[in-house]
Amino acid sequence: MTAGPRSVSKLPVSNVLSVLAILACGTLGALAGYASVTALGWSGTFAAIVATAIGMVVATGAWIAGAVVLRKLGWLR
Repeated sequence: MTAGPRSVSKLPVSNVLSVLAILACGTLGALAGYASVTALGWSGTFAAIVATAIGMVVATGAWIAGAVVLRKLGWLR
């Protein structure tokens, strides 16, 4: 028996939805970080580090908020 790559059609729906949620939260965080340093007029390495930190906090918050909402709706266990 050979172990080949799984086709996309055989991936569980939950995996696909998780990837989409990760992309959505990451995008939201990146936009928040970029908007924050741009609004402050910052640029350079320090601004990139600050934008990254803000982005990670916002993305994590979005993930947590989404999980709470989905649990309240009964869509997650």
